[in-house]
Amino acid sequence: MVLKAGAEVDPDELTGELVALVRQRIGPVAAFRRVTVVPALPKTRTGKILRRTMRGLVEGRDEPVPATIGDPATLAVFRLGAKAG
Repeated sequence: MVLKAGAEVDPDELTGELVALVRQRIGPVAAFRRVTVVPALPKTRTGKILRRTMRGLVEGRDEPVPATIGDPATLAVFRLGAKAG
């Protein structure tokens, strides 16, 4: 999750609120337990979010950096997250 600039939220409180909201609106089948706040999502130069690349990094796969990425530094958070979790 990416927060708006200047927003400060307790991660545990945010996780609880998001889980409750998803359970209420979608149902228990869509519930999740972990929320990670990141400074930015990796996007292409045209603004598309690199979902497959993020998923691969979080699952611990060594994903290549796409040539169309806007800021390669945004992938570092997902590589570190895979090693920590």
